[in-house]
Amino acid sequence: MRACRCPRACGSEALRLVVVWLLHTLALLAVAYLMPSVRIESFGTALIAAALLGLANTVVRPILIILTLPVTVLTLGLFILVINGVIFLAIAHLVPGFQVAGLGSAIVGAIVYSLFSWLLAALVLR
Repeated sequence: MRACRCPRACGSEALRLVVVWLLHTLALLAVAYLMPSVRIESFGTALIAAALLGLANTVVRPILIILTLPVTVLTLGLFILVINGVIFLAIAHLVPGFQVAGLGSAIVGAIVYSLFSWLLAALVLR
């Protein structure tokens, strides 16, 4: 019989967080592989960038969405793609070894990154 009946207390949440972080890192590496305008120098750089992207999407993105709500409503939600691209580009400016050519590349990169992250999570975390 297991000593701990609650899976959260046994560390499965921490393991899940690490797995999600690695999946996002792989998604970011896939974006860099597919898009010549996005460059990542190393796996460590991708780990740092993925962690910062997750943090920015959790903290900064909701604030930006609220602040730009009128524009988002006028564009029927398409401005959120610009917000995602701006966050992607900002992280590229913060992390040495992670480069994005411009805002257009950042918007496309953010879309591809989201698709790969969703696909990997759907396949691995069922």
